[in-house]
Amino acid sequence: MTPILKITSLCKQFGGITATNNIDLDINAGEIHAVIGPNGAGKTTLISQLSGDLKADKGAILFQGDLITNMPSNKRSLLGIARTFQITSLMLDMSTLDNVALAVQAHSGHSYRFWQDARQDNQLIEPALKVLKQVGLLGRKDIITRELSHGEHRQLEIAMALATQPKLLLLDEPMAGMGAEETQKLIAILKKLKTGKTMILIEHDMNAVFSLADRITVMVYGKIIATGSPKEIRANQKVKAAYLGDEELQTC
Repeated sequence: MTPILKITSLCKQFGGITATNNIDLDINAGEIHAVIGPNGAGKTTLISQLSGDLKADKGAILFQGDLITNMPSNKRSLLGIARTFQITSLMLDMSTLDNVALAVQAHSGHSYRFWQDARQDNQLIEPALKVLKQVGLLGRKDIITRELSHGEHRQLEIAMALATQPKLLLLDEPMAGMGAEETQKLIAILKKLKTGKTMILIEHDMNAVFSLADRITVMVYGKIIATGSPKEIRANQKVKAAYLGDEELQTC
């Protein structure tokens, strides 16, 4: 199987700190691939290099066979790579629907100058309603965004990423700050989205990771120490010693 994303010898340094250290990783089409590790392991740096928000010092990134290592983030978005962030960035005084319609508009290259008219544009509204339904927010489409719960903000951010019609979704700690009920709801949403979408998931919630991931990569100090199925990662002694701990593995 030809991977949708191929990462070879990827490196990034900040002064004397090596955040990603010769990363080699293949991501298969249609999988949810989790990247886990302790704080400072280099996970977010890796995602930032994949999205184009950080330039690699060395190495190569191929997406669907095309070399994108030095491609800016906006061009990667047009190719089909979308990212969500640890901290949401939403238009809080606009409705849920308006936020997603803006994302549709931005991706399609339409002007922002006539937003009042754009609200009547079915080419923007129909795809926005579609992704709101996918993330369970269709019934909240007219709610002002600041009135949504924290979990709903996360759902909305994913909807805005989906509005760009991505082939690869980069999820940076989507469960951060959520309670147990909100986390379970988002897990169910991501499972439904898996059809037709490839996802790379950074997440500290191990229950979410083991519920969602087809494969897991473990990073420590900028290096990959293991990649495998959830079962293989649970049984890996290096992973237990470096990060998860026996008790956490048993409760997942």
